[in-house]
Amino acid sequence: MKKRSDIFRRIPFKRYINYLAVAAVMLVFGVLAAAGGLKSSGSILLEKIAISIILSVSLSLVVGFLGELSLGHAGFMCVGAYLGGITAKLLTPRIGNGLPTFLLALLVGAFCAGVLGFVIGLPALRLKGDYLAIVTLAFGEIVKVLFQQSAFFGGNLGLTTPKYGTGVLSKQYFFLIAFLMVLLSLAVVQNLMRSKHGRAITAIRDNEIAARATGIDVTRYKLLAFIVSACLAGIAGVLFNYTNSTVQADKFGYNYSIEILVMVVLGGMGNINGSILSAVLITFLNTRLQTVLTGELAVLKDILYALILVLIVIYNNAPALKNFREKYSLRKLFEKLQRHGNDPARVKDDAANWDVIPTKIPMDEVLSVDLTAQTDYTPDKPTKGGK
Repeated sequence: MKKRSDIFRRIPFKRYINYLAVAAVMLVFGVLAAAGGLKSSGSILLEKIAISIILSVSLSLVVGFLGELSLGHAGFMCVGAYLGGITAKLLTPRIGNGLPTFLLALLVGAFCAGVLGFVIGLPALRLKGDYLAIVTLAFGEIVKVLFQQSAFFGGNLGLTTPKYGTGVLSKQYFFLIAFLMVLLSLAVVQNLMRSKHGRAITAIRDNEIAARATGIDVTRYKLLAFIVSACLAGIAGVLFNYTNSTVQADKFGYNYSIEILVMVVLGGMGNINGSILSAVLITFLNTRLQTVLTGELAVLKDILYALILVLIVIYNNAPALKNFREKYSLRKLFEKLQRHGNDPARVKDDAANWDVIPTKIPMDEVLSVDLTAQTDYTPDKPTKGGK
């Protein structure tokens, strides 16, 4: 009978570390909210962090895994916020502002953003690099202007929608709903990238010509990445709509798309856990600086924010800090824990444990092998009837 510790060592906790972290945040702050110990500012900050995580993870699918530069991600969020918001506004007088209204608004926002993701994905089939970036940037600005000039959506004053809802959608617990959407986004992106479809997407990023030559449907997988990314951004837009009484198009401009891109780049291209950490860090810094620097000091907010980002970039890329980063990185910590779990002293001579048996050969054994040619070798004589 296998020991319980052996069973736990076989579970790939590294693969589920982000799920466990999000669940821990929900548990801790959910208990605080139920006990009345979570301030309103704290719940608002958690909502902003959840929205930022969804946006960074979804953009990482296009920029990090597919390798296409998109500068219009805020445009997809804008579509979800406006169309999800108008759906909630129309349904609230009829069926109330409860969970059914929220789910319908979520579906409408995600679906409409996904449709536009398909439209934007079409030029991606023939455009790359700076040209695609210009197209996506223009798309984001066009979407913003259309909603801003539409009287049906409130024009320059913005769309007034019901803020929060009833029951679990109340202000006290809405951050839990937001983090549930974070778990949904992580499940979608991570399961996609670990499947054969994800391997096809990364193959396109590495070498599109070779991927096409091996039979990968490049058109299909590019569209898939853009559509999934846009749908998740639409979900973030609906969450934004529910946490703000007024949705204004100015909040979804070019600068916001750049901020989302910065989250992806700082976290590492194609690194989901890094995107999560950078989204938390940037959102926390931005919110705290807005709170601390008020009045005449408000002009220093953008300067300090930019300086902090520059320092983070220098830390992540400076060659002089390479040894320090490698020594104290989270990856090294996970490797130490894994080596401790795969200690050779604990491994038994059992064929069932082949995956944990160390396979590295000490270098002194390699160097001690006699590689001199054998001069006294004579081939065997052919047998009777042989060639």
